[in-house]
Order: sequence, then C-alpha cells, then structure tokens
Amino acid sequence: MPATRLAVGGLDPWFVAFGRAAVAGLLAITYLAFVRAPRPTRRQVTRLAIVALGIVVGFPLFTSLALTTQTAAHGAVVIAGLPMATAVWAVARAGERPGRGFWLASGAGFVAVLGFVATTGAVSGGLELADLFLLIAIVLCGLGYAEGGALARELGGARTVCWALVVSMPVTVPVALVTVDFSNAGSSSWFGFAYVTVISMFLGFFAWYAGLARGGVAKVGQVQLAQPILNLTWSAFLLHEPVGWLTVAAAAAVLTCVVWTQRSRS
Repeated sequence: MPATRLAVGGLDPWFVAFGRAAVAGLLAITYLAFVRAPRPTRRQVTRLAIVALGIVVGFPLFTSLALTTQTAAHGAVVIAGLPMATAVWAVARAGERPGRGFWLASGAGFVAVLGFVATTGAVSGGLELADLFLLIAIVLCGLGYAEGGALARELGGARTVCWALVVSMPVTVPVALVTVDFSNAGSSSWFGFAYVTVISMFLGFFAWYAGLARGGVAKVGQVQLAQPILNLTWSAFLLHEPVGWLTVAAAAAVLTCVVWTQRSRS
C-alpha cells in the first residue's frame, strides 16, 4: 500500500496497475523460458485467467484508483478484510473446510486489526468511493489467492503467477501503453512503481503461492492480518513516524490470532 501510494503520486493509476503487470509479464516470460516450463493445459489456462482477474488486474487497479484520493493508512483499514475474504473463497474455490476454531481466530484477528487502526486515528469520515474500490479489490484478490493457491498445488507457486501474468498480457500491455504518462513522475513514484512491479507483482508471489499450496489457502491467508500493522511499522522505519505501545500490543494480539488459526483443525 505505501509503495502504491508513492507510485500514483506521479503516475496514472491505470498505468501503475497495468504497467506493473506488463513489465512483470516480461520477467515471467524470461523465467518460464529459463526453467523450460511446460505449457499449462486448457483447463489450467481457464483457472489462470481467474487468478489474473484477481491479482493481476483487479487488486492492482482498484487499489491504485482508491489511493489517488486516500492514504495508505486508510486503505489498510479496509484491506484488513482480505484474510476473511480469502478464507471464504478458499471454501468456495479450493474445497477447504476450516473448523469453528479457525473462524473464531480469524474473526478475533480481524477485530483486533480494526480496533488498532481505529484507535490510531486511521479511520475518519464516512464511506467514500475509494472505500468501494477497496472493497472490490478485496473480493477479487481473495478469489485470485484462493484459485491461485489451489492451482499452485499442480503448477508450483512460481509458475502459477508467471503463467497468470503471461495470460493477462494481451490486456495489460495495450492498457499500459495507452495510459503511459511520465510528465509528473519523480524518483519516489518510480521507486514505488519498481517495488510493486518486481516485488509485489512478481517475486513476492513466488513465496506466497507456494505457502498457500503447502499450508492451505484459508490458514496461510490469515498471515495477511499483519499487513495493516506492518504498513505503519514501515512508515515508522522509512518516514520516522513514532510507534507507540499500542502498536506493539496490537501486533502481539494479531500474531497470537495468526498462530491460533495455524493450529486450528480443518
């Protein structure tokens, strides 16, 4: 979220969303050629298209649009619902059946995150269009995580995200070329764009989908509960903003809930 906020500060949000996917697609082609990955089957291509809809197009686009008018801290409030959305899609698409203890732990972690961001002043004002964008991003991203995590059991984490990027290139490349505008882009915008391209859109998914495939989409997805707190922690590290005792307490509560979800039965 902070990197996306930096990127849209000087670049068109549509370019940030589709440009990062287009460049990551070129990296994906290089990787697939290097490892000589076999082509996915027709059924797998259909599932890869669902993954691409969620993580390549949906989440990057709607978060970029939202962060043109909202802060990364505000976005963290709404994005806190992503672990729960991922768990719901894991039931619908990945065939997982978490037990009652899991849902209690997930709900407790969700409440802890919301309480933390509320008490730190990140919540203000009423519902805005940016919040709607973030809610759409959550639904689509949860779908992409669940479908990709299940598909990674067949293809592996790295090849799943790489093929999803390649499948989406007929859309991402033309949109990126149409929306490109560097006139207002500064060094901070390019830093943010480089991060969301290489890390968020490419390398980060290698580990993420591998983890979802091995540990289960619903359970591993709950690690995302730490995202809002990590947002503020990185802000403190990079921007020298103070981190109080409340941050430490909330982090402990959330991590406790994450451990609880990992120990629950399916």
